Amino acid sequence: MRGNLKLNVPLLRSRVPNLTMAAKLAGLRAATVSNLCTGKTSVERAEVRTIVTLAQLAGCGLDELIIQEEEIKMIETGIKVIDLFVPLIHEGTVGLVARLGSGQMSLVAELCHRMKRSGYTTVFWKPESEDSRLKCVIDEASVICNTFEEVKEYISSNQSGRDLVLIADRSVVISGELNKLNKLIEELQEGKITTILVDIIGNTIDEVVPYGPLDTLMKFDVTLAKRGLYPSIDPIYSTSTLLEGDRVRNEHLNIQQRARKLLRRYRELNLLVNIQGEDILKGKDILTYKRGERLEAYLSQPQYVVEDVTGKPGTWVSLKDTLKDVKGILDGAYDSIELKKLLYIGKVMIDE
Repeated sequence: MRGNLKLNVPLLRSRVPNLTMAAKLAGLRAATVSNLCTGKTSVERAEVRTIVTLAQLAGCGLDELIIQEEEIKMIETGIKVIDLFVPLIHEGTVGLVARLGSGQMSLVAELCHRMKRSGYTTVFWKPESEDSRLKCVIDEASVICNTFEEVKEYISSNQSGRDLVLIADRSVVISGELNKLNKLIEELQEGKITTILVDIIGNTIDEVVPYGPLDTLMKFDVTLAKRGLYPSIDPIYSTSTLLEGDRVRNEHLNIQQRARKLLRRYRELNLLVNIQGEDILKGKDILTYKRGERLEAYLSQPQYVVEDVTGKPGTWVSLKDTLKDVKGILDGAYDSIELKKLLYIGKVMIDE
């Protein structure tokens, strides 16, 4: 991925308070300006006339209006459902929302394991309360800190500029300590920190804004967990700002959108099937249901940290392989594969 040119939106809005009205009076479409401001439409694709008109409205030069957006880097985890639907952003903030029993802490431990494998140092800011569910994360984290001062000291001493992953409970967001830490990080300008926030006691599930601004929001589906499908991340309602505008290759975005649409329709059909049986399905809904079923099964994946429990070796699937396999399911290339052969696998292996 590369850095993109973007509008200096704060400058534009500060100099043109009623931007929508001013743009319309200048002959521009409101939707065009809105899409440029949000990044839905890239500056590179905008008409020159539009950019020039906006600069005239703001009373600034093109070099002030158009700025270079920082490069956004994806952290590849090797977990299919994450890399496809909710990719993690390097130096971004991830928030996990889950009901108890959804496998949230097990996944956090898994992310610790995989990120260490990729060269990251994982720092667990352990909450005061004792909870047996924390053990798996404690076992996998590189560093355990118990207080704000310990976290501050460790980050301050990270003079090598290593990539850090900070894992913290929602309590530090509410207390304001995370905000204090973020200000410190800005002042130090040392290291590159990706933050993962969890709600250990499960209070955020019904909150619209559980943590404040996030780059990635992972919502867990307890129904998937009850059916034994892990990781139980909900691919429909989980989101990542990486999959917005022109920040990813069109192939990734296209496959992700197609997969999400299929799974949404599959869930709707599954509700009917559970009540009346598969005979209720007609026409193309039969194919949609079968492919949705296969895709849901494929997104289950063996994890390294529970190998001793499941008896299945963990798997790492590259984004390239995930996109290839999901496209194959969407296009019907794997319609003949038995459903059970897609459960808890890595990438699809087709017998020659």
